[in-house]
Amino acid sequence: MIETFYDVMRRQGITRRSFLKFCSLTAASLGLSPAFAPKIAHAMETKPRIPVLWLHGLECTCCSESFIRSGHPLAKDVILSMLSLDYDDTIMAAAGHNAEAIVTEIVEKYKGNYILAVEGNPPLAEDGMYCIIGGKPFVEQLKYAAESCKAIISWGSCASWGCVQAAKPNPTRATPVHKVPGLADKPIIKVPGCPPIAEVMTAVVAYLLTFDKLPTLDKQGRPQMFYSQRIHDKCYRRPHFDAGQFVEQWDDEAARQGHCLYKMGCKGPTTYNACSTVKWNEGTSFPIQSGHGCIGCSEDGFWDKGSFYDRLTGINQFGIEANADVVGGTAAAIVGAGVAAHAGLTALNRAKQSGDKQPGAEQ
Repeated sequence: MIETFYDVMRRQGITRRSFLKFCSLTAASLGLSPAFAPKIAHAMETKPRIPVLWLHGLECTCCSESFIRSGHPLAKDVILSMLSLDYDDTIMAAAGHNAEAIVTEIVEKYKGNYILAVEGNPPLAEDGMYCIIGGKPFVEQLKYAAESCKAIISWGSCASWGCVQAAKPNPTRATPVHKVPGLADKPIIKVPGCPPIAEVMTAVVAYLLTFDKLPTLDKQGRPQMFYSQRIHDKCYRRPHFDAGQFVEQWDDEAARQGHCLYKMGCKGPTTYNACSTVKWNEGTSFPIQSGHGCIGCSEDGFWDKGSFYDRLTGINQFGIEANADVVGGTAAAIVGAGVAAHAGLTALNRAKQSGDKQPGAEQ
């Protein structure tokens, strides 16, 4: 008998009511309408848990740290109820040969029916010797596990783009997953960020397992539900940008009033992510809200695009594509012109009224 997601949850003592609430929260985290909650419930009641191999290459483990802090759905619900996380050398109990044997077992037993989640990337220089897992180059483990997987999830900017490991001059030839020879034809979902938002990670897993297909991806292979808009598009400081109100230096009066951080190097206008809507730590805040500009960590090559505090250039139109100096100058000019026009009109009206009151004006 195949054990389903729902069977596991019932065995853990979770009530039917709590299960349905969980499905509703999962639908909400995916940006779906409430009508999808019953579909998610049906899928979890009928589909078996899917084995997952979570591999680690060159990385700092920030993606795992983010994932285990998910609030909607909880990471424990994803791990214990929605999938079978059979291998993750960061949180698994097994070690050494026993741990590595699990990879072989899953690949052979569930060929074509397991998910490969990759955190970090492989270095290709010196035959991959800059990252050794279980006595072998990580790139070998990656290729072996990817050969028979159902789909690959590239967690974070390390796996998606290369991140700091691949920054110039990149002596180890650290390479993002989709550029590893032999993996280009595999279904790959990129979930960039350093790290990605916890709820984005668990929502991608929930979608993949519930609907048994990849979410709609953009041209760069990222889920559109979370990467279709710039942080700038929904940033609460956006009105200050449009009004030409900018922080000029840290802790000035404009900073205290929450003005736009564009002049301080904020990369929000060119960064696609859900930080300004989903936020972090169960919707508590995000970097811009805490007073620091976006560094563009979910974009390709962000380490090689200059200082995090260098202002973006080439933003030429008013509004969402406006240059800060131009917007500020234009706003000031418009206000000045408006004041001057109002003053002139007022003087004209006063002169007219004065002339109407002069003796003989009616003749």
